Amino acid sequence: MQLNPYGEDAVNLAAALANRRPESADELADRCRAAGLTLECPVTADDLDRTRAALNAWEGVVDAAGEQERADLLNRMLAEAAAYPRLTSHSGTGWHLHYRDAEQPLGSVLFTLFAVGTALHLAGRGMHRLRRCEVAECDTAFADTSRTGRQRYCSQRCANRDAVRRHRARAAIT
Repeated sequence: MQLNPYGEDAVNLAAALANRRPESADELADRCRAAGLTLECPVTADDLDRTRAALNAWEGVVDAAGEQERADLLNRMLAEAAAYPRLTSHSGTGWHLHYRDAEQPLGSVLFTLFAVGTALHLAGRGMHRLRRCEVAECDTAFADTSRTGRQRYCSQRCANRDAVRRHRARAAIT
């Protein structure tokens, strides 16, 4: 997976994994491959544990009370993931930047990818563009990648559910 200028792919992968946590190292590997990551070594139980820790930290960023808290939490992730960026070309993917040391296990790669991708997303699109769905029964985290930056729901299904609920509430009043 290559980071786009806004970190969209990385932040969407973090959301997908946070909302439905992988149960095994094999599932983690499959989902990362499906998201476009090139896996250079076998995925282990340690990678799964490190990914869970990364997702816990990332969800702290999602649930932060304000911009400063969000920035502070994300800066802690970035400090832990710190490595100088380097140009690399592997697996025939062409030259691109990696924000991590070479030969890192997948769990560490994902920690860095989530931190850098989320930072790029928030800095490029706005600090408010990471949140949870507004439907009361849904706690799905998502990155707002909408053009207007006013996405309130994780999916069209939740948006429709809330619209029906509001319509019924108005109808009950009249």
